[in-house]
Amino acid sequence: MILSELSPLNLLQLTGKILEELQERKIISTSNAPLGDYAEWLYRESYGWNAAGNSAKDYDAIDTKNIKYRIKARRVHSRNKSRQLGALRRLDEGNFDVLVAVLFNDDFTVMRAALIPHAVVVKEAKWVKATNSWRFILRDSVWDYDEVRDCTSILGQIQEQS
Repeated sequence: MILSELSPLNLLQLTGKILEELQERKIISTSNAPLGDYAEWLYRESYGWNAAGNSAKDYDAIDTKNIKYRIKARRVHSRNKSRQLGALRRLDEGNFDVLVAVLFNDDFTVMRAALIPHAVVVKEAKWVKATNSWRFILRDSVWDYDEVRDCTSILGQIQEQS
């Protein structure tokens, strides 16, 4: 197998298998390792956004209109079907305009994806005192908000093309 000849999706699927084996051996505790970076890349490719850089506070990408995007991803796995995204810190400070969220299937293909305005995130998120952060679960009901934009198909197209 020549890795340079594999598509990004094929590389992630291979990575998923490796992560599964490491988890079976109890070397790692989750199988989500490359997910966040891959989600950020997919959205930047899909929408032409720029990476925010490491010094950006609470956002991951920015567009030409200076809209700030916080990108979160979750792999819905056969062993863990949770749709809870990573902790959102300082949500009340409004450091991003849109939460960009994607759920991946077990094989890293896009299950569902959305652009969620900050106001909707605030309405749906729950404060967790123990972690000093906000918990946001990407339930199907999130897509019922008129302001939420479904972007499942565009991310899926980028996945197929790359």
